Parts: sequence; C-alpha cells; structure tokens
Amino acid sequence: MTKILLIHLPFCTPASPSYSITYLYSFLKKNCSVSVLDLNLLFHKKKFGDFGKFIRSFDGSDLDKYSEVGGEYSKISSKVYAENNKKVVNGLQPEYFDEFVKMIRDYEADIVCFSIVYSSQAFYAYSILKELKDVVTVIGGPCVCEKLVSVADECFGNYEKFIDYLGVDFGCDVGSDLGNGIVLDYSVWDLDSYFVPHFVMPVKTSNTCCYKQCVFCSHFSSTKYCEYDLGLVRQSILSSPTKYVFLIDDTIPVSRLLKIGEVFGPLGIKWCCQLRPVAGFSYDVLKKLRECGLVMVIWGVESGSDRVLKLMRKGTNVDDVSNVLKNSHDSGIKNVVYIMFGFPGESEKEFMETLSFLEKNSENIDLVSTSVFGLQKGTQIYQNYSDFGISKVVEEKRTILPPKISYEVSNGLSHSDVLNMKKKYKSVVEKINKYPKEMNFFRESMLCLLL
Repeated sequence: MTKILLIHLPFCTPASPSYSITYLYSFLKKNCSVSVLDLNLLFHKKKFGDFGKFIRSFDGSDLDKYSEVGGEYSKISSKVYAENNKKVVNGLQPEYFDEFVKMIRDYEADIVCFSIVYSSQAFYAYSILKELKDVVTVIGGPCVCEKLVSVADECFGNYEKFIDYLGVDFGCDVGSDLGNGIVLDYSVWDLDSYFVPHFVMPVKTSNTCCYKQCVFCSHFSSTKYCEYDLGLVRQSILSSPTKYVFLIDDTIPVSRLLKIGEVFGPLGIKWCCQLRPVAGFSYDVLKKLRECGLVMVIWGVESGSDRVLKLMRKGTNVDDVSNVLKNSHDSGIKNVVYIMFGFPGESEKEFMETLSFLEKNSENIDLVSTSVFGLQKGTQIYQNYSDFGISKVVEEKRTILPPKISYEVSNGLSHSDVLNMKKKYKSVVEKINKYPKEMNFFRESMLCLLL
C-alpha cells in the first residue's frame, strides 16, 4: 500500500489545522497509508510557546491584555518570518530545519506532499524540497511557483490529477473536488495545541466562489461552482469534538445560507462565515441565521464609494451595505468588515468617503480589517489593466517568489499615496474596533468569545 505523508509548512497563522490537507487525508485514508505533519504548528510552539499558552487560556475578560500580548507577538513573529525567509534566499537553512527534515524522513513515506496555500510557505518549502532529493516529493496549491516546481518531483494543479498519479482505484468517479463525497476527519491533528481557546473547525460547503466577478480576485476563476452535500458537512461536524465552525467559503448565496442554517441549528454550534453584503440579507434572514448559531460574519465591504465598488464589480452599493451591517448588528451577529484601500483610480475624496462610511456605521461594526490593493496575475484587472486606469505594469524578479508586480496609474492615488494615507488615518480606523485589531490574525479567537 502506498505510504503518503501530507505536510503543512511554515509560515501561516497557527490557529487551526489545514483544511486542504485534511480534505485530502480524509479521502485517501481508506485506500492509502497516509499521515499528516503540521510543521507550521510545531515551529510556532517552539518559537512562540508562551503566546500559544496565553491565547489558549484567554477567556475574553481582558481585551486590553490581548491587544498588548497580541501586538507584541505580531511584531516579533513578523521579524522571525522575515529573518528565516532571508536565510533561504541567501542559501542558508531556516530554523529547526534539520529537526524537521529528520521528522519527515522518519515517516519513511513513499511520497511526501506539500500543500502551498500561502506564498509565505514557499521559502520553507523550497529549502526542504531541495534537501529531499532521495524522496518522491509532490506539491500543489494556489501559491505554487516556478522555483518550487524546479525542485519538486511532481506538481499537480488539482486533486484529480494527483489521484490519477497515485494509480489507486478509489471505487468512485474522482473530479477536481474528489467526487464531493468526503466526511472530514480532523482527529489526525493535535487539536489541543493550536493557538486558539477552543478548536475551531474549518469547513467548506462549496468548492469555489459562486459570484466570481470581483476584478481583483484570482480565486478559482476557471473552476465550475459546486455545492457540497450538506448531509456530509453535517457528518463532518458531528464527527468532531468542536462546537465552533468557520465556513471558509469565499461567499455563500442567501438561499444556500438559509439551508446551511437549517442543518447547523440543531447541532448547537457557533459558526461564522464570509459573505458579500447584498440586499438579500434582510433583518429577518439574519435573525433566523443567528438563531441557527451564526454569531459572526466577515463582510467583503471593500469601499465606501459607489464608484469604486462599481469599478471593482462587487455587485454591491453603499446604501445596501449599510443596511446589511445594521440588520446583522440588530440581529445579534458581530460584524467584521474587509476594507481595500487604493483600488486603481480611487481618488483622495473616495478614500475619505470610505473612512466616513466606517465612522457613520461604527455602531454596527465590531472589527475592521484593512488592506491595500495589490495587482495579481490571474485577475480580470491584471488581464485588462489599461481598462482600469493602470498605465504601466512592472515585474521585478525575486529569488523564490514569482516576480513582484508594481504599477502606475493615470489618475487617482498612487500606491505610495495610499500607504501614506492609510498610515495617517490609522487611528480613525482603529477607534471603530470593539475588539483588538490583532484578532484580524486570530479571528478564530474572536469566534470563541462570542455567546
């Protein structure tokens, strides 16, 4: 029987096990000898064990203390990540390298697989892949880059091709979503060690985004949308000891979310999800979902300017977004809002409109998560950048990661302008937060605190 090892690599937030690896493990375990190894969690336990103990025991009684400790952790961990990545770029080995490689070898696997979900994992992946020349290595995931492909034995763009490569008869038709027939098994992980007060189970109820029109997003644009069997989702939750679930779908339609609520309600769980704030989320809908255990929503608001939202093709408008946030708040759901500053063509006036929007809706907002627009390959705006007021695109070669993409605009704020304004008005945004801004990195912790 083929012996497979699935590895989750540094660096990403150690708040939960890898969904993608769990998904693959749960499918393979019936026909293969398969194990998992969370090197990301092990790295953080070794390097930041005290913070892990703090966050696991945090009961929400002192949010100022969380902000203090979380802020220090964020500062130190960012420095550690950067230092280790720099070592790899300079041909050196990152921390705990020898120990981790020995752990991998001790499994004596026929195939060692790496899921590269975040670009921050590419550095550690490159270092280990170079070392494991006597082992068959396979890579996959949305952040696989040419440098990793050059040192891995195999690279697969979807699950179906990897299953074909294994040459094992699984007794079913295997598509890119593995036949949509999986009950997730998280028991293989050390669930008590993650940096969260209680285990929060990552779950997907669909394979990709149902909307797919946001021009800045590169998520699965060519993948056909497929909704998973909610009976199997229910079984996955019942097979786990958790009472907390994080739906990691890109977004979920209103009608589908109501069906999910009907399934989740009797389970007595608390759950959160990511949604697009469209008019269909009325007070009655959200109240019903709250009664089914939905306690937090991360809303893709992005901007407080109707013109910018139209440029983004978000399919939303400011008035509807405001109403949705109020409906959600009034129903007892906590609101986290994504804001993206600096979309090409955004003016200083429109930047300020977004700040004004946040202030006007502050009563209905619990946490703001801000970012600055970055141009990415595979997006509609990259493919047709001149249509969005981008006059020039520059790609700067990097050692490990794909080229760094920068751009110039023919009108509106430049990238540096946006960074300066974001810094200037940082306090305005943070004043709105009712929870520590550090919980943007550990939203699972926020979920665990909600009643």
